[in-house]
Amino acid sequence: MASLAVLSCSQKKEIVDPIDAYFKLVRPEFKGDVAFNTTAFVEQFWRVAGNTGFNKTVYKIVEELETAGFVEESKASIEETLTYRIEKRVMQRPTWEPVDARLSIQGEEIPLLEYKTNRNMIYQYASSTPAEGVTAEIVYVENVDDIDELDLKGKIVYTNANPYRFYKSAIVHGGALGLITYNNPDYLQPEKNITSIQFRGVPYNKEIPVWGIALSYQAKERLEKALAKGKVTVNAFVKTNIYPSEELTVVANVKGSELPKESLVFSAHIQEPGANDNATGVGTQLEMALITANLIKNKKLNLTRTLTFLWGDEIISTRRYIEEKEKRTSAINWGISLDMVGENTAITGGTFLIEKMPDPSAIWTRGNDKHSEWGGKPLKLEEMKPHYLNDFIIKVFEDQGKHANWEVKTNPFEGGSDHTPFLDADLPGILLWHFTDQFYHTDNDRIDKVSKKTMTNVGIAALVSAYTLLNSDDTTKNWMIEEIIEKAKGRLTIEFDLSKEAIANGATKESQIEILNAWNDWYIKAIATTKDMTATSYTNNNSKKEAQEEIKMFTENLLKQL
Repeated sequence: MASLAVLSCSQKKEIVDPIDAYFKLVRPEFKGDVAFNTTAFVEQFWRVAGNTGFNKTVYKIVEELETAGFVEESKASIEETLTYRIEKRVMQRPTWEPVDARLSIQGEEIPLLEYKTNRNMIYQYASSTPAEGVTAEIVYVENVDDIDELDLKGKIVYTNANPYRFYKSAIVHGGALGLITYNNPDYLQPEKNITSIQFRGVPYNKEIPVWGIALSYQAKERLEKALAKGKVTVNAFVKTNIYPSEELTVVANVKGSELPKESLVFSAHIQEPGANDNATGVGTQLEMALITANLIKNKKLNLTRTLTFLWGDEIISTRRYIEEKEKRTSAINWGISLDMVGENTAITGGTFLIEKMPDPSAIWTRGNDKHSEWGGKPLKLEEMKPHYLNDFIIKVFEDQGKHANWEVKTNPFEGGSDHTPFLDADLPGILLWHFTDQFYHTDNDRIDKVSKKTMTNVGIAALVSAYTLLNSDDTTKNWMIEEIIEKAKGRLTIEFDLSKEAIANGATKESQIEILNAWNDWYIKAIATTKDMTATSYTNNNSKKEAQEEIKMFTENLLKQL
């Protein structure tokens, strides 16, 4: 990149890094014990909104909040800084929880599966079988289109596909007694993790109860070996509870001292059956809330804006919190989701990731940018969300990574968690998570795969990010602008080199100009968003305009060399 030396910017202005003081404040406080112990409590339960485990988690959170000094809103005075509430709503459908299950091949002494060792074997929202179970012949069906040609009445369907594709055709229309499926994706390494079952579900149907069982690789191999020899009869026993309930959401607020009507919102969803997903998000966020309360009470910390912690049902609770403006006292400036934030990556695989707001890497994914195995569809230019939050969060987490020798990576936007409602509402939203996880959504996602050290690193960096943003002012804004200039030039230089390589390999110059211009536009617009960092109505726009012009000129010089 010697040819770019003449394009280097003027020396970065000497502006004090605002995050250092918060690191010094938070690092001694965050031990990870609350996060880990809470995770251990929560992961005992198969959690669905409204069920026993979900509700016990809610009241565990509330108990800890009250001990830390949070006051229930209806009992709080107007001067109270630390408050919480439990939002209660009637559920449109009943809740569900698994109780017990067993699957056995007649004539074989050892069951194929038992709930005590494979708690994901029961489809979510499956109904119970009779107490003695169901004994019937297994019929293998390869494609859902084949069902019309088969006599399934009184039989159990087995297929290597998602049950959602089969339940209506096989059960509702075909008269089958139940479903057995196997379809663990390759990233779970099923031939290595032979007992893992990734949880599956079926729609709740009060009129036509459906039961079903998902298989591990080990159970699938045994069943198919038996089927290869001829007719197979199994006994399937499933016991679940399906009952009316109410949905609970916890909202805890640390009221800002000067700008209480502006806020940053952390969200961690409770539902899911696993430890990393998402008991770690619940536990890490709880320790973050307790540390904040302690710092506030001991007058070691003042927050200019309001900090909100939200625990509930994934996406549903967050979206509703955003939409129900009349129920909250603060507008939302920033949203950060904690989802799978405690992985022991030496066991689970993958790495810690920051899923960025939509930027051009979600359109042109190249170089070091890579989608996770979760996957992401290419976005369009009009779907971009230019904002400084991407580079700000990356900066804070990379600083913690260097301090703790902890690996931090990013991925282009993919969606699917609590950050999406923020983005859908045109609010800045970031996801903190891990992938690839070879135990993702399986019954082997248990406490032995969780790292207290990882939760500590995530919690520290998340709190430092929040405190910096909540207390941001013109000085913070100017620091952020300088950071954006540096990041923009770094990214544009990388894209320039990639574009030269692409042209050498046959890409058109016009296509590469489009990519560089997209990044230029994204960063110029990201600089404009720093206006929400200022604590006063007055701000000097000259620094923004100068920064935008500097990035524009840098891009133009690169385009000339292309």
